[in-house]
Amino acid sequence: MLSFRKKKWKKWLTIIVTLYVLGGIAIYFLQDYVLFHPLPMRKSEKFSFTQPHKEFNIPINRGSNLNIIQFTTPDSLPKGVVLYFHGNKNNISWYARYAPYFTKHSYEVWMMDYPGYGKSTGDFNEQTLYDWAEQVYKFARSRFGADSIVIYGKSLGTCIATQLASTKNCKRLILETPYYSITSVARRYLFMYPVDWLFRYKLTEGEFLKRVEVPVTLFHGTDDGIIPYSNASRLKEFMKNKDEFVSIEGGSHNDLYNFPLTIKKLDSLLR
Repeated sequence: MLSFRKKKWKKWLTIIVTLYVLGGIAIYFLQDYVLFHPLPMRKSEKFSFTQPHKEFNIPINRGSNLNIIQFTTPDSLPKGVVLYFHGNKNNISWYARYAPYFTKHSYEVWMMDYPGYGKSTGDFNEQTLYDWAEQVYKFARSRFGADSIVIYGKSLGTCIATQLASTKNCKRLILETPYYSITSVARRYLFMYPVDWLFRYKLTEGEFLKRVEVPVTLFHGTDDGIIPYSNASRLKEFMKNKDEFVSIEGGSHNDLYNFPLTIKKLDSLLR
């Protein structure tokens, strides 16, 4: 009887260990599908934006194309440009709705799609995100002074924006629903796995933020179910006296622009 129970226990232990290992393997090889949700477009497709815009395609190399949409202002001489780095899903079409919040203050809004998103093509990896952001910045500097460039990031894009602001001069950095690091967020869902070892993507926003010298404003909802408020709050340790963490009471991950405080604060920063 004892021998039977021992064999049964070993059988279940083997099953549990096997499932655990298979889960770890799946996380490692499928992390791109879990973290990123691009919506590609054919290069011949037309964007259905209602606001005035220009489209640019920058060939990075033989297999890579960087697609940028520039939302313009009614003014012949805009006061500056907002470099907007979007979240992990869809493409520029999804985020174009936010452009008027900036163009009404005479700022152009430039949005780039990451490799595999929209009309952008190429190999997707963390370094490419930073390199392409730098290309957009260089493009902007050909028209605007550094003190006329606002760098803005939403969700996934907050780390890209912060890394850029940590290496390039600008007027201000604005972050919507930021995170300490991608692995710290993943640890909430995959606490049983060594995500720091399994994840190829680190996106260590906190490490970049401590090197940013320009003023920084962070927006985060207290009810964010994707990137917890507590995770974003860890960034406070890297903030300077002139920086501001704006807490949106009751705000979740994709509705901060529905709150008057967000609009009021954003208007005051851009006015």
